[in-house]
Amino acid sequence: MICKKVMRLDDNTYMRMAIEKAREGVSQGQTPFAACIVLNGEVLSCCHNVVWQTTDITAHGEIHAIRQACLNAKTIDLSGAVLYSTCEPCPMCFAAIHWARIAKVIYGATIADAKQAGFHELTISNEQMKSLGGSEVEIEGGFLREENVKVFEYFLSRANKKVY
Repeated sequence: MICKKVMRLDDNTYMRMAIEKAREGVSQGQTPFAACIVLNGEVLSCCHNVVWQTTDITAHGEIHAIRQACLNAKTIDLSGAVLYSTCEPCPMCFAAIHWARIAKVIYGATIADAKQAGFHELTISNEQMKSLGGSEVEIEGGFLREENVKVFEYFLSRANKKVY
C-alpha cells in the first residue's frame, strides 16, 4: 500500500513525513509533491504525486492523499483533519480540500517555487481561492519552506525528471 497509518506528534513531524514521501516519489520518477493528512493525531494517509505513474493529470499528491484518507476513514467527510503539503496546493487540490471539509492546510514551498522548477502552475493562491469561494479552510504557508524547496532541488538534479 502506498499510504499507511502511523501515529505522530507535531507539525514538524507530519510535514517531514510529507517531505520524505515526496523524495520517495522523485526517486520513483514522479514529481516533488506529497501530502500527509492527519485527524486527531492519526495519520490517515501520506502519499506522493503519481501523475506520471498513472498517466492521470489529476493524481496530485494532495488528491492522492485525500482519496486514500477517505478510504481509510470510510467517509468523504474529513472534518477536523489537517493536510500537510510539500507545496501550496493548486486550485484543483484546494477545491478538493474544501469539498472534503479538511480544516487546515499547512504547506511548505510556494506556487512560485513550483513554477521556477518548470511546472505549469496557475498562479491563484490558496488565500485567493479561500476568499473568492468563501471557504473556511485555515491556511498556513511557508512551513519548513527551505526543506521543501530542497525536494525541488533534488527533483531538478535528476536525469529522468519530467514536469507537467
